[in-house]
Amino acid sequence: MTASLLLPVADALAQMLAQVSPVSEIEQVPLAQALDRVLAEPVLASFDVPGYDNSAMDGYAVRAAEVKAGQALTLQGSALAGHAFAAALAPQSCVRIMTGAVLPAGADTVIMQEQVRLQDGKVIADFVPKVGEHVRKAGEDLKNGQQVLSAGCRLTAPQLGLLASLGIADVAVRRKLKIAIFSTGDELVLPGQPLPEGHIYDSNRVVLRAMLQRLGVEVLDLGLLPDQPAAIRSAFQSAMRDADALITSAGVSVGDADYTRQMLSELGQVNFWKVAIKPGKPFAFGKLENCWFFGLPGNPVAAVVTLDQLVQPVLLKLAGATVSPANQLTAVTTVTLKKQPGRADYQRGYYWTTAEGLFVKTLGSQSSGMLSSIANANCYIVLPQDSGSVASGEAVTIQPFGQLLQ
Repeated sequence: MTASLLLPVADALAQMLAQVSPVSEIEQVPLAQALDRVLAEPVLASFDVPGYDNSAMDGYAVRAAEVKAGQALTLQGSALAGHAFAAALAPQSCVRIMTGAVLPAGADTVIMQEQVRLQDGKVIADFVPKVGEHVRKAGEDLKNGQQVLSAGCRLTAPQLGLLASLGIADVAVRRKLKIAIFSTGDELVLPGQPLPEGHIYDSNRVVLRAMLQRLGVEVLDLGLLPDQPAAIRSAFQSAMRDADALITSAGVSVGDADYTRQMLSELGQVNFWKVAIKPGKPFAFGKLENCWFFGLPGNPVAAVVTLDQLVQPVLLKLAGATVSPANQLTAVTTVTLKKQPGRADYQRGYYWTTAEGLFVKTLGSQSSGMLSSIANANCYIVLPQDSGSVASGEAVTIQPFGQLLQ
């Protein structure tokens, strides 16, 4: 690739995804520790859910064919959740039944309690119900042997509840990824310390670490390093020994006068790309022995966008998770969006919904050095690589922020 050629975002992603394979180690964890973990094996239902016909309402269990408008039914007994009515339903009778209770033998319908009246100990409905009304059939939710969850899904809270409903106490998941990060630069100062003239606070490591924590990986924070070859080499070697991947920001642009590129050349096989993405053109990807390497741009917003758009899908595949396309919507821009053809532009925006539809606007400066533009946003406005500026009132594609930025 020549220095002037930009690699389209889709091509960069495809090249990286083609090289990585999921971690192979699998472990059993209790459901209480399984949130956001990647399921290693498909889960099948071992019984019907629900396991029996039951009532969806508080009311009266009846045999629909016997119910006539205005005709009294004998109240035979009651059925509660966890306490079934033991006998079969007698002719011209009904059973008081609570939500979730087993439908008595011989009954096929439930009449809601609001739809009957009581008279002299009898139950009277003034209409003829439909057969099966307000009854949840056995296996209506899940059938015995049905696949409930597929391997590769990141377990959500509702999915954990679903597993619990099947009596599953622990689940097979891929081991957590270990991702190392560090910052380097004599101009950087830790937050909370006095800020000398000509210095800036180390914000990149804070935001990248937080995003990775949202991804559910184990973060190995190697700290803020001085611009010294020995310190940087030691950090690289630590990551190569202990981590599945190393993520750094800055030091991957052509002409960068630091030691990061030097160490990468010495220790591994790394490609330095110019990706057709804005913000975030300089990007590096490769391998340091058994540790994958992602070199992000140094500007804070560019580092955030490239981690979100380029690195996240690769880490998901590495973790064994299913990689799905990002959710995209169409909205109308209420401001003019400035753009030059040549790079896909992920402008930071704020979208909202009215009765007239979905609208979006940019937030402040789109400079890649200004974190405020993304800190107050809730979406990207995604402008294709070959597009130019967009006038106010035109339709654009937006990508609501995912889990890493919410």
